[in-house]
Order: sequence, then C-alpha cells, then structure tokens
Amino acid sequence: MADLRAFIRDRAAALGFDACRFASASAPWSAGERLAHFVEAGRHGDMGWMETTLARRAHPTAMWDGARTAIVLGLNYGPDADPLPEMADRAAGYVSVYARGDDYHEVIKGRLKTLAGQVAARTGEEVKVFVDTAPLMEKPLAQRAGMGWQGKHTNLLSREHGNWLFLGVILTAAEIEPDPPEAEHCGSCTACLDACPTNAFPAPFQLDARRCLSYLTIEFAGPWPEEFRQATGSRIYGCDDCLAVCPWNKFAQAASEIRLRPRPGLTAPRLSDLLALDDAAFRALFSKSPVKRIGRDRFVRNALYAAGNSGDGALVEPVRTLTADPNPVVADAARWALGRLTQGLPPLQGEGGFAS
Repeated sequence: MADLRAFIRDRAAALGFDACRFASASAPWSAGERLAHFVEAGRHGDMGWMETTLARRAHPTAMWDGARTAIVLGLNYGPDADPLPEMADRAAGYVSVYARGDDYHEVIKGRLKTLAGQVAARTGEEVKVFVDTAPLMEKPLAQRAGMGWQGKHTNLLSREHGNWLFLGVILTAAEIEPDPPEAEHCGSCTACLDACPTNAFPAPFQLDARRCLSYLTIEFAGPWPEEFRQATGSRIYGCDDCLAVCPWNKFAQAASEIRLRPRPGLTAPRLSDLLALDDAAFRALFSKSPVKRIGRDRFVRNALYAAGNSGDGALVEPVRTLTADPNPVVADAARWALGRLTQGLPPLQGEGGFAS
C-alpha cells in the first residue's frame, strides 16, 4: 500500500500537480445534507442543474457505487501579486485570477486521464476522472483528504497554497489508505466575510449565490438588480475579494504552470476595448479561456456595469452605441451605464462595500 501511494504521488508530481492526497470515497459524510439545505433555501439561484443533480451530488457513491477511494489532485494557480489593488483602476475591467490563463478544465483533464490510466494499470481496478464538470463535490473530498479546509467563504483553503488551488479527482474502486482530514484553521478571522462587496455570506461557512458577484457575472443571464450593478465596481468576470484578503495567502506561491499564467490582454483590460467586442472578436480574444463560455452578450453586460461605475466620460459614446444593441439585457445595461456617466457621477469607491 505504501508503494502504491508513493507511486501515485510520484506520477502526480511528474505530471505537474502541486498536491496529491487520498480520501475514502465510500465513508459517510455530511456534505450532501449541507448541499440539500443550500438548495432548499433557494441559494443556488438560477443554477437549476444543482437541483436536478442533487441526489447524485449527495455522496460520491451516489454517482458511482463502486467508488472506494478518491485521489484528490491540486494545481496551484496563485497570482504574482495581490490582485486587490488592480480594482482601483476604473478604466479597466477586473477578470478573476483563475480565468486569466487557459481554461483549467483543459489544463487538468489530460493529466488526470494519464494518471488515472497509470493507477488502473497498477491496481487492475476501474477508475473515473472528474474536473468540476460532473456532480461530484470536490471541496469536501479535498478537506477529507487533508489538502485543506473549506473556509468561512466556503472555498478550499490550504496552509501551503492559500486560496489558489484548482482541484481534480480520480475515483477508483481500489482501496487505498486515506490521509488524515484537515482541521479548520480560520479561527476568529472574518476577513473574507467582511470583504464581500454584496454581503453574500449569511453566516460563516454559508454562501447565498444569488448575491455573489461570481454567480452574477458568470452564471446569471438576466439584468441585475441595481444594488449589485453598483457593488460590482470594475469586476467583469468573477470576484476574488474573499480569496485575496485571506491571511493564509502569505504562504502562497505564483503559479508555475505556463498555461495558467495570465494572458497580457486579461490583466486590467481597457473597458473601451471590451465594449467594442462583437461576437467574433469576443471568441477570438477568449479562445481557450473559461471566459468564453458565458458568451459575448453576458460579458459585455458586465463590462457596461463596470463602465457605469467608472466615472470615465470617454466611455459615454461607446456606451451610447450599445443602447441600441439587439440583445435586450445588453441594451438595458447600456442605458443604466449611460445614465450614470452622463450624470457626472464619480467612480464608485467604497460604495456597496467595494474595496478601493
């Protein structure tokens, strides 16, 4: 067993993974019950797939009854510097750190398949691979495996990597000795809760996705309530506030994987450039990027909210042009942004909990 664990860890490291831990996939856990309460409260918003797949998400064996061990892999995507100061530039849009390089699903998937094949060959047991695209709860598995713990912001938090880990999981029918789980090390700290621009945390360790800017910028397709339009500041894809303020990031390192390094056009992109994107230009700019999946209309909607918060009079004409956009949500966002810009409102700094 020790040789098997060492073999898997060596192969994982050779494939570029920064962490590899083991957990039981068949032992009871409470994560499924917590998820059920989350959905019952309606906190999943418009993500209907969470409700339709709830039974399969309840436990790893609910999806595959042959699962016995979870091999949990982590890939560091840490930024070069604290991302929070970037949000002070109101002429630029803020793209979440995780989405500035290539799509992590594609970066991780091939490596997981390679490792899974090696595990299957070594053990003779069936394996299945998961990268955030199937109803498997990776974060509770990662905590059970001792890779980190789910902090008060509900994201996985590591003493070695801070908040910046992508997760992948290999489920196997092989029985492999598990690692000890990680305890919670948040203590009395509430930095992540206090930093949230929209008060999306009803209580520590609880999230209401309907108020989360990551949900609104990525998952939600309609026009936003005005309170969130103001609170988004310059955030146009995702939100890193609760991650970036965490004191555990002092141990984090910048990503070494070249495909996860930020593209030049996705660090502080000019709002004037983003507002000019048509569908073809959007697809070209975000080729192989996770941003591509939300489409041009939703992305330009987000950029318009940021433009309305910028106080930049140079954006009036690009915004005015978009009031005639064929997409009604984009046109609505343009009218809102135009109203703010033509009223001469100053940039939103400190408004709605915005961290300036």
